[in-house]
Amino acid sequence: MNQPFRSFVIFAEMRTGSNLLEATMNAVRRVTCFGEAFNPYMLGWPDTETLRGMTMQERDDDPLKLLGLLMDKPQHLPGFRYFHDHDPRVLDAIMAERSCAKIILTRNPLDSYVSTRLAWETNQWKLNETETPIPARIRFDPEEFRKTLGQVEDFLARIQHGLQVTGQSAFWLNYDDLRDPEVMTGMLHWLGRTDLERVNPANDQVPQNPREMAEKVENYDEMQAELQKMDPFSLQRIPTFEPRRGPAVPSFMASEAGSGLIFMPVRGGPGETVSDWLRGLGKTRQDFTQNSLRQWKRDHSGHRSFTILRHPARRAWDVFRNLITGGRAAELRQLMRDTHRIALPEDEALSRLVPSDMAEIFEQFLGFLRRNLNGQTTLATHPGWASQTEVLAGFARFSTPDVILREETLDRDIGWLATAVGLDPDKVGAPLVGSFPGFLDDPQILKAARAAYLRDYVTFGFDDPA
Repeated sequence: MNQPFRSFVIFAEMRTGSNLLEATMNAVRRVTCFGEAFNPYMLGWPDTETLRGMTMQERDDDPLKLLGLLMDKPQHLPGFRYFHDHDPRVLDAIMAERSCAKIILTRNPLDSYVSTRLAWETNQWKLNETETPIPARIRFDPEEFRKTLGQVEDFLARIQHGLQVTGQSAFWLNYDDLRDPEVMTGMLHWLGRTDLERVNPANDQVPQNPREMAEKVENYDEMQAELQKMDPFSLQRIPTFEPRRGPAVPSFMASEAGSGLIFMPVRGGPGETVSDWLRGLGKTRQDFTQNSLRQWKRDHSGHRSFTILRHPARRAWDVFRNLITGGRAAELRQLMRDTHRIALPEDEALSRLVPSDMAEIFEQFLGFLRRNLNGQTTLATHPGWASQTEVLAGFARFSTPDVILREETLDRDIGWLATAVGLDPDKVGAPLVGSFPGFLDDPQILKAARAAYLRDYVTFGFDDPA
């Protein structure tokens, strides 16, 4: 027997046909599917007390031990079914085991949802040809359906990502494939059982609800209206090709003032003025590692961390100003001229730019930022012009800030932060807010800024400056 896999897992959900698939596989000699082995409410199947010699309590205490027992069956092909709400402690181990074949079973999510609700209503989870289906109708709950759909989509995305990063492939099945003997035969051949000439689907189970959807859902018209509001093709999704960012912990600044403040600066924002403000409050510390910052937090009970957002047009201007004035940016300026269609004058003429010329060149620079953030340039995305959405996502890979403030309302909001760590807001003042050229309020500039930083506008609700 040519068997490249030693075990298998069926990734599925309720009412996708996994019972039928399990029955088909268990009918094959030397193939065993151990049910929902890691279902937190049962041990493989209802009313089962032990599985591979382990009780449910023993499984819950050491799920990896049961996983090893399930996968270790010489001259046999063992497996089990795994759903999104099963014990999460074993998922990484399953994905890492290359000798464990991954079978992914899906079904139209609406059919699956309705079938699940009907099963709960009737308590009829499997049906053979001698049993009579209990007639029932369910009421479609849009919020419940959206939640269920989101859980399934997130689970499948995690499985797919795990397969990709480990270089594995899976055998994908749809509900309609389960009664096709050619597909079942192909699946067993893929698993290594090429000795099997034909695999017939199990015939001891019949479809439970072969009626039209309108007969199964009492608020059918309402359901149709709700489904039309959904976006199955993600037409409203903002595509992003921006690279993931790290947490940038070495850039954080901690202050001993009060019970402790941690500033998590966004490059291109008011970092310098906020750092000066923190130094004015007392002793500060920088150059943290993740471990040293964790220790600092342990030593400063009641601390608060914060970051400050800046309007995208103004933040892009800060980057542009550094580009045209920075002594170390000469090579980047030349790249902008030669490759990225920015009409920058030669360096010796930059100081003679008038505001109207500056506005035109800045608008071109915003066009470059849009292309860069969309992955359309060979130049890496600099932290100073990365979207604030992605910068904060990078922070969250270590720790999310307690407070997200806005530069334009610092005078009002910094007092709340000071009070939170036991400082007198009337005595600590507030960081200075930056000044910006008037042409940043030009509609063309703002339109270009929105095009470049649409993620930030949508995520943080930025509006055009007053």
